[in-house]
Amino acid sequence: MPRRTTTPRIGRCMAQVAMVMNLDKCIGCHTCSVTCKQTWTNRQGTEYAWFNNVETRPGQGYPRGHEDQEKWQGGWRLDGRGRLVPRTGGRARRLARLFANPELPALDDYYQPWTYDYETLISAPLGDDLPTARPRSLTDGRPTAVTWGPNWDDDLGGGPDHLAGDPVLRRMNEQVKLEYEQAFMFYLPRICEHCLNPTCVAVCPSGALYKRIEDGIVLVDQDRCRGWRMCVSGCPYKKVYFNHTTGKAEKCTLCYPRIEAGEPTVCSETCVGRLRYLGVMLYDADRAGEAAAVPDERDLYEAQLNCFLDPHDPEVVRAAEESGIPHDWITAARRSPVRDLITRYRVALPLHPEYRTLPMVWYVPPLSPVVEALTRGGHDGEDPANLFGAIDTLRIPLEYLAGLFTAGDTGPVEAALCRLAAMRAHMRRINLGEERDPAIARGVGMDQESIEAMYRLLALAKYEERYVIPTGYAAGADRDGNPTGGAGHAGCSLEGAGGPGMYSADTFHAPPVPAPAGTASRLGGRLNLLNWNGRGRPSGLFPPRGGTEHDR
Repeated sequence: MPRRTTTPRIGRCMAQVAMVMNLDKCIGCHTCSVTCKQTWTNRQGTEYAWFNNVETRPGQGYPRGHEDQEKWQGGWRLDGRGRLVPRTGGRARRLARLFANPELPALDDYYQPWTYDYETLISAPLGDDLPTARPRSLTDGRPTAVTWGPNWDDDLGGGPDHLAGDPVLRRMNEQVKLEYEQAFMFYLPRICEHCLNPTCVAVCPSGALYKRIEDGIVLVDQDRCRGWRMCVSGCPYKKVYFNHTTGKAEKCTLCYPRIEAGEPTVCSETCVGRLRYLGVMLYDADRAGEAAAVPDERDLYEAQLNCFLDPHDPEVVRAAEESGIPHDWITAARRSPVRDLITRYRVALPLHPEYRTLPMVWYVPPLSPVVEALTRGGHDGEDPANLFGAIDTLRIPLEYLAGLFTAGDTGPVEAALCRLAAMRAHMRRINLGEERDPAIARGVGMDQESIEAMYRLLALAKYEERYVIPTGYAAGADRDGNPTGGAGHAGCSLEGAGGPGMYSADTFHAPPVPAPAGTASRLGGRLNLLNWNGRGRPSGLFPPRGGTEHDR
């Protein structure tokens, strides 16, 4: 008798706002980085922080070599019993190293933020020599040398010595050449992954980081944050930053005030190449832990796909409604461009699934160089036979892309690139007025309607097709999205200085001000811990003896 197959039982159905980026369309203009910087990190203490940055790959990235988890110990690993544990260790090990964390990136691993000494140009007296505006550190105001930056190896500008430091490139064999005349490169925008299984949330001693129930966005509670910075170490993508002015951790919020209003993130709104897509994914939270704990890293991509639920399935709809997910969110999940690219067309891939965090910012791998290379060699770069035959010999090696997106498994990467190549070949015939060839679509496991729909989404999608975002709802809302109780929204603490949970701007820079007689100074004696090496017990690290109960 044939084996009976049953649909897996649906556990806790949850909704997640996810993002997909089409790397074939990124031109490396950094507009997304600049607009994000101006919106979220233009305050004192965040000079070095970039919630969104665009890296040239290959390259060491920002912070330098952040993908080397043997050094930084970010993400999860499996212990001897096959259980998921943070790479930074268990609770006892983390607490023992609370004040001395050698796996924490230093400021030089990011870069020394700096500006020009423009005052010299303005106030210098008349003379025979032209005044020079030298760089000064934005951290302490002293003269500094510019030796690194968030886009230091932009367009391979860092040179072969820096290029060889790429952690993904180091794992590849000698077939990859670093000479500039044979170099390959593409742009990789990065934000917080808002993972299904975030390490930063798991390792925070004060419980300040949390994943929102209603949309899956990972945020920092500024009131609860104590500045331990374990979240910085635990995040394998190094997208959590320490604000040395407020003494708090900060990170990408996925522009949740805009998401709640049904608007896209700032980086998506201002993207010149229109390469970003936002939408809702329904997933089974009970499967997430099992998916992250599969023994073979190369199975993590498929395991995460199995966590996602089909919003057209009546059983899924019933489970979603029982979980309190509003009907308009279920409708948005059906129209989600992110779901189409991830599960329907399977051309989007996760970034470093081997970290076992189950990331929710996925990428369509770049295909462009293969067409140019074939054309330069005298071949028809759009011919299907030529395209499929050249996938294995791309200027951007499959092994490198697999090292980024599928834990080294080249199969899913090759399949995605073949679908993209088939789409180009199919649409070329249509644009030239030639007869459609159904064999092109069949060769990649698709039909003509699906290929044309994928083309419209990747190349022609309008604003409302790229961003399908329902308006926000409160946890515990009724079926129409109306909150059933709770306090009102207090605004985002990162909108400006002095927000909820933040200290005053001069707390860590000015000397403590003595408290008036009969009162206690809550913050007196605090000091800047940004560059403390963890040795000794500097004055001001702990409240003075005999302080108030609040100080203790």
